[in-house]
Amino acid sequence: MRLNKIYISFFMLVTLFMACGKEKQSEEKQTMKIEKSAHKKVVYQVFTRLFGNTNTTNKPWGTIEENGVGKFSDFTDKALKKIKDLGVTHIWYTGIPHHDVIRDYTEFGISNDDPDVVKGRAGSPYAVKDYYNVNPDLADNPAQRLAEFKALIKRTHKAGLQLIIDIVPNHVARNYQGLTNPEGVDDFGAKDDKTVVYDVNNNFYYVPGEAFKVPEWQNGYQPLGGENNPLADHRFEEYPAKWTGNGSRAAQPDVNDWYETVKINYGVSPDGRKDFNELPEGFENKNYKKHFDFWKDKKVPSSWIKFKDIALYWIEMGVDGFRYDMAEMVPVEFWSYMNSAIKMKNENAFLMAEVYNPDLYRDYIRKGKMDYLYDKVQLYDTIKNIMQGHGSTDHIAAIEKWKKDIEHHMLHFLENHDEQRIASPEFAGNALNGKPAMVVSATISTSPTLVYFGQELGEPGAENAGFGSPSRTSIFDYIGVPNLQRWVNDKKFDGGASTEEEKSLRDFYKRLLNFTINSSAMMGAYQDIHHHNRYHTEWYNDKVLSYVRWDTTEKLIIVSNFNDSNHYGFDLQIPEDIIKKWNLKDGEYETEDQIYHKDKTTLKVENGVGFIRVELDPLESFILKLK
Repeated sequence: MRLNKIYISFFMLVTLFMACGKEKQSEEKQTMKIEKSAHKKVVYQVFTRLFGNTNTTNKPWGTIEENGVGKFSDFTDKALKKIKDLGVTHIWYTGIPHHDVIRDYTEFGISNDDPDVVKGRAGSPYAVKDYYNVNPDLADNPAQRLAEFKALIKRTHKAGLQLIIDIVPNHVARNYQGLTNPEGVDDFGAKDDKTVVYDVNNNFYYVPGEAFKVPEWQNGYQPLGGENNPLADHRFEEYPAKWTGNGSRAAQPDVNDWYETVKINYGVSPDGRKDFNELPEGFENKNYKKHFDFWKDKKVPSSWIKFKDIALYWIEMGVDGFRYDMAEMVPVEFWSYMNSAIKMKNENAFLMAEVYNPDLYRDYIRKGKMDYLYDKVQLYDTIKNIMQGHGSTDHIAAIEKWKKDIEHHMLHFLENHDEQRIASPEFAGNALNGKPAMVVSATISTSPTLVYFGQELGEPGAENAGFGSPSRTSIFDYIGVPNLQRWVNDKKFDGGASTEEEKSLRDFYKRLLNFTINSSAMMGAYQDIHHHNRYHTEWYNDKVLSYVRWDTTEKLIIVSNFNDSNHYGFDLQIPEDIIKKWNLKDGEYETEDQIYHKDKTTLKVENGVGFIRVELDPLESFILKLK
């Protein structure tokens, strides 16, 4: 506080002290209220067209008739209840907006899509063709596909879940065609000046005077696996050519480019100039309302308005939030503009984004008003190395320290549609290797936890679906997901056909996730005890990790063994500063594991330092709660 006068009367000082005391009490009450009401979030990502598919044919490049497809209607009240009972708060339905598909829907007024610019037969969910409607594959009656999705929204909310869908602002399908645009909404590019490479209000970037050419295929690749299709002629009409989704400026992109998509122009010129207002200095500290007010009187590029309107369309329909694809490829100012508009409609909207550059994290959270970003290149990559046997737990505490000011915003995951399945040979080769990693991922911070459907059942992603290779469950083709299908059990959703190993793994996930969403300490404090024990505890090593979590009502000691073959026993130390923070006197305190509730052990405090005997089997974890 800066004072304009040197002299302040004793009375003013006393008044100021009392006021500050009241303000501090008020802040403490507010903090306690937030701590009491806030809970951990768990997101269940489900690939919508695969979830309810009970067909087990799994023919490479198979059609819907051959391989089957899941529907909106497969998410029955019972299925959604089972998902919620797993310990889930939010469900992310992947592949909802209408994207390119290789199936004839012309009787519903939908144009056919060209296999030369579609990946797979079912198509990429990130090559969106119509943002104001949904994938016709997912509907029992494609003519009523939007009504069927609205019914799914109602069932999801009835189950006590919030729902998230994808928005992909960086690019759209090459053949974007809105069939059900609201009145007054033009398609992307409808008003573009195609004679120039760039104009601030063009939706796309162009290669004037050159036609688009399909990439030269490599390594024997052929669309649809070489199946005869009248549109698979290595040609696609696009004149002039547009820049490709990943930024390629060539009229003929490379086969490794995102050739099925075109890049959206956000008012950034080819030489990097920003043709829009930038946020004033210090605006990273302003709330979303201030950001919304800032943009009210500013002229923004056409693409900004289009995507803001798309987001608000889904929010009005009842969607509770979005997952943004490749958010860092879009200017942070746009996110300030769109996310603040969303929050004005629904302040509790759940906004998570794919950002892989740690140097940009704080900007996209504070300036871009993102709620959550993927903790990929730091925590996920480090844990993956440990799970594969060639990493060290010594690095984790440093990661948590680096992101201490933003830890709540860094969403944790071990699987998603972009990453390899834990049980695949290319990752860990065994789903059980994910158990200690899952405990750490889910309990080390206040941030949300993401689980990919089938992860809780040890799905290995081994199917050769067509486009791409195994280890990731295909997002491009019609396929069955075997481990999940056994749990779905002919749509009984009861695990009746699951193996004992699958049932046991799902039980572990259910116990862990439900603990995290109900534990108040998960939204409280964190402190590393790993490094203290590395220096002071015999037999403790860098395949083990330990830390503590606590709040005013819960005190937890969490310890995990990442080694898949060695048992470790040691007297884990709880440092003196933590014992002081926990207000523990010398003596003995009983603890109980919160995952299986079978293991009880005693914390002994001697001369202000805590000691607790821990015996860890391979891949075992304990969440020890002080009674």
